[in-house]
Formats: sequence, structure tokens, C-alpha cells
Amino acid sequence: MNYWLVKSEPSTYSFDQLLKDKQTVWDGVRNFAARNHLRAMKKGDLVLFYHSNEGKDIVGIAKVLKENYPDPTAKEGDWSVVELGPHKQLKQSVTLEQVKKEKRLKDMALIRLSRLSVQPVKQEEFNLILELANS
Repeated sequence: MNYWLVKSEPSTYSFDQLLKDKQTVWDGVRNFAARNHLRAMKKGDLVLFYHSNEGKDIVGIAKVLKENYPDPTAKEGDWSVVELGPHKQLKQSVTLEQVKKEKRLKDMALIRLSRLSVQPVKQEEFNLILELANS
């Protein structure tokens, strides 16, 4: 199993909305590195759900329900989507500030590649986030 992190502004699409919807197509990604990460996702992989700009915190865990296929919203180019469903809401969110303060997360992509909307997460990082969330 692999671990990932996706970012979304809560006013655009929140984890609460994913809980209501039960499933969503993760579309609209227009960055080649992020697209390649979507393409590497496998069914069953776990995904940290990060609220960007408003909140700046990891609030839940999603699960990859369907592996990549062509993005139906793309007018041009070779873009991909995956389908995500909710897996677990964190007992308490983990803020960007907490992540930055935790020395064991200093190499996490969330800090190093802060603008990347879809990024890999190491298993140790994933487990530490769960520890910080008391989940």
C-alpha cells in the first residue's frame, strides 16, 4: 500500500463534503508531477486530505476507490483523475504549523513541495500524522 496527500480548499471541496458524497472524482489537476502521482495511486491506497489556504490542516483520510483514467474536465492535454471515498475523519486535525514543528516530518513533501496538490507520503510520515491526530 502507498500513502498520499491531496489538497483542496474547503470552500471548493471539503472533507465534510466527501463524507456526504461518499465518493468523488479527483479532477482538475493540471500539474505534471501531481498528475503522475495520481497515475501511481492504486485502489485501496490511503490519502491524507489537507485543507489548503483556509485552515491549512490535515482533516481526514480518504481511500482510492478507482485508479486513474482520463480527466473528463480536460479540454486539452493528457490529464488523469482517480476516484476517492472517505475512510476516516481524524479525531483532531493536524495543522501545517504542527507538521513544520515536528522534526521527524522535516522532509515531508507538504513542507518541501508546498505548492504540489497531490503528493506522496512515506508510511512513517503517515503514521506520525495519525499519532499527532490522536487517531
